[in-house]
Amino acid sequence: MSLFLIWLSVMFPLVFSPGPANIIFAASGAKVGIRASIPLLVGIDSVFIIKSVIIGYGLGQLMQEHPQVMNILQLLGAMYLIYLALKFLPKSVIGTNHPHKPMGFSDGILIQLLNSKGWLMLFLMFSLFTEQARDDFGEQGVLVLIAWLAVLDISLHFVWVIGGQFIGKLSKKPSYERALSIFYASCLMAVSIWLLLDNPLWAEIT
Repeated sequence: MSLFLIWLSVMFPLVFSPGPANIIFAASGAKVGIRASIPLLVGIDSVFIIKSVIIGYGLGQLMQEHPQVMNILQLLGAMYLIYLALKFLPKSVIGTNHPHKPMGFSDGILIQLLNSKGWLMLFLMFSLFTEQARDDFGEQGVLVLIAWLAVLDISLHFVWVIGGQFIGKLSKKPSYERALSIFYASCLMAVSIWLLLDNPLWAEIT
């Protein structure tokens, strides 16, 4: 229990903080509701669990030894977020008549694969808690951490989707829905710009 409480105090704010995936969950909940957001959630969280297994059982060491891989992922992720931000903008803003399709399973896979925050969060968790988890649970320690994180991740992602749906239902006025779409697009754009400016590869390119 003591390990769980310490783990939760560290991981809860990291998982719940408004990173790229959580902003997208809120925007999806506001636009299409909970049920239509489930494929997106399954895509994101299934990849996150696979990433947890990879890093938890030592294969993530290769990425730590080659930081350029993380820089490339972060750069690609920032560019993909810009693309998603444009998709969230109202049609009147981007000047297109094509309908916005809800994001699905494949979008979730791409978002999580390119989510540098997710990779770094997993490196942090396993570096902090693997040794104590193995002391408490033996060889199953890593599996316990993966299970805890999966439950926390899925639960809080549903909270973001539900919160987005609630905000989306506050008003049905077209002006409110337009402002909400612009707000979510602006949040994604801000995150993507921050990722670009923080990336050494971007500094070399520019």
